[in-house]
Amino acid sequence: MKKVIAIIGSGMMGSALAFPAAENGHEVRLVGTHLDRDIIDECRRSNKHPKFDRAFPVGVKYYQIEEYREAVAGADFVIGGVSSFGVDWFLNEILVNLDPRLPVLSVTKGLINLEDGTLISYPDYWRSELKKRGVDREVCAVGGPCTSYELVFHDQTEVAFCGRDTVSLRLFKETLSTSYYHISLTHDVIGLESAVALKNAYALAVAMTIGLVNRHHGADAGLHYNSQAGAFYQAVKEMRRLLKIQQATEDCENIGIGDLYVTVYGGRTRRIGILLGEGKSYSEAMDILAGVTLESLVVARRVAKAIYRKAELGQVSLQDFPMLVHANDVLDNGKDAELPWETFTFDHTAN
Repeated sequence: MKKVIAIIGSGMMGSALAFPAAENGHEVRLVGTHLDRDIIDECRRSNKHPKFDRAFPVGVKYYQIEEYREAVAGADFVIGGVSSFGVDWFLNEILVNLDPRLPVLSVTKGLINLEDGTLISYPDYWRSELKKRGVDREVCAVGGPCTSYELVFHDQTEVAFCGRDTVSLRLFKETLSTSYYHISLTHDVIGLESAVALKNAYALAVAMTIGLVNRHHGADAGLHYNSQAGAFYQAVKEMRRLLKIQQATEDCENIGIGDLYVTVYGGRTRRIGILLGEGKSYSEAMDILAGVTLESLVVARRVAKAIYRKAELGQVSLQDFPMLVHANDVLDNGKDAELPWETFTFDHTAN
């Protein structure tokens, strides 16, 4: 049966989901936020998102933010397509005004650190804040190794949808599954959301090794994998420790590792990691990437802050997270990107 899907936020990932939805014969209403006016204007003019090479399929309509009520009227569900910088905007401008019975699926990746070092997911943050306003709503979310432009390209993609509402999860999967977009379902919201958020901080550190090779041997030195693999191994080790704290299931842990892989090899986090590895300061790298949304930096700082707090409370040891500490020092304390390799080694030979 034909469905109507309203996507609020015309960033790359939210917009990419218009492709499987429309290709399955559903009507898609793509709504730009107040920051997306030029994107929606371009979509209306050319039927293409300015960041994608392919035109949208038949069945996609475009709306400016002032028209969002029209877009959600009669919709079967809403997809939240904002970045982590729009979490509170989405809460205050959209979620509080939607019918609580209307299912919502979010593509926003990230975590929020509480005063005691606890890390919570955006769906749980929204749920808690909405309850304070007398609104009882669950928000489901997307996680997994998926870059938007490759989804648009129809590259084979494995993701998971998480949430407490089984009926909604199955609705989302039925509507969006295609021959190239494959969806697992889980009730482990904090596990999946933690896995796909944590990988941002660690992909940044792994990508630094690429820049370090450029710095020491020149950009024409070719690809070198020993350092990338060593850093990847350490990243996985620390991610697993953090995900154990988050009580993530094994499947969600594995999805996070897959997401770490794709983020190291493509995307915005790779770009800033390489620049830092090449010896650029944080401010210099940000100047070079002016206008690029870098959610990975938000995640890296929040996770580091949470772990520092847990260490103060005696709940963890910072020695178990040398890569995370290093990434935070590079971002906030001006430390050189050279990784502390010896801190990654272990000795299990003691009697």
